[in-house]
Amino acid sequence: MKDLILNADDFGYTRGVNEGIVRAHREGILTSATLMANGPAFDDAVEQARANPKLGVGCHLVLTGGLSVAPREEIPSLTDREGRLPRSLGALVARLSIGSVRTKDIETELRAQLERIRRAGIELTHVDTHKHTHVHPRVMAAIGRVAQEFGITRVRNPVENLRDSWRTARSEHAGLVGNMAASTSVRAVGAWFKSISRKYGLHSPDHFLGLALTGRLSADALCRLIDTLPDGRTEIMSHPGVCDAELVKSGSRLQQQRQMELDGLLSAEASHAVEAKGIRLISYRELN
Repeated sequence: MKDLILNADDFGYTRGVNEGIVRAHREGILTSATLMANGPAFDDAVEQARANPKLGVGCHLVLTGGLSVAPREEIPSLTDREGRLPRSLGALVARLSIGSVRTKDIETELRAQLERIRRAGIELTHVDTHKHTHVHPRVMAAIGRVAQEFGITRVRNPVENLRDSWRTARSEHAGLVGNMAASTSVRAVGAWFKSISRKYGLHSPDHFLGLALTGRLSADALCRLIDTLPDGRTEIMSHPGVCDAELVKSGSRLQQQRQMELDGLLSAEASHAVEAKGIRLISYRELN
């Protein structure tokens, strides 16, 4: 039995990203998305989620980039004077490593993000994190504690099978080395992740794919992943979107790549591959 969750990250980032996610769900094979509570297009994403109740919606918890949701004075070790979160993953990890960010402040910000989505009337299916910050043990433990408060029991496990990643990604050429390095780094903390997940009763799919192919999940690459899908339940991460002026202005490193990933999720080839392999498309709602 093969079950597949196709999740789109960055719901709420821009209206074009929201448009791409909704199109990939309504016209393609996308089943799930994760919503950024601090996203500039948050309100539009909430409206789109309400209009598409079959789309599973989780929270894309953000600890890097953009403004915090919690008031700056409540999380002084996490934000700058303008209330901005650390600019990059590297900056956050460096500050975590020297102990300059208080765990209490991390939990306060996570709680504020989940509460904002809850107040909007969205029933969350799961959580993951922007830039996979929850592979850091302190962040993962904070998520575990806050998730318990909100009754959330499902989380993305971003540890990817390197053999599957290499077999699928090697033909994508540009950017492969960097993405594979990121996938390898994440895998190094896999034991920590599982231990903390068990402690807080958090469940994940059996397999995860897409990190090595971030920004390169073309129709061909997606079909290769689907054709070699292992037994059990798998999540494939994606970043679909419409590349408009708002996205270009945002400075996101994924711009035209989002349009390419949208085209892959909409492709007849991907739909046929799912059907031919007898794969059941699910969201995190069906993950028990």
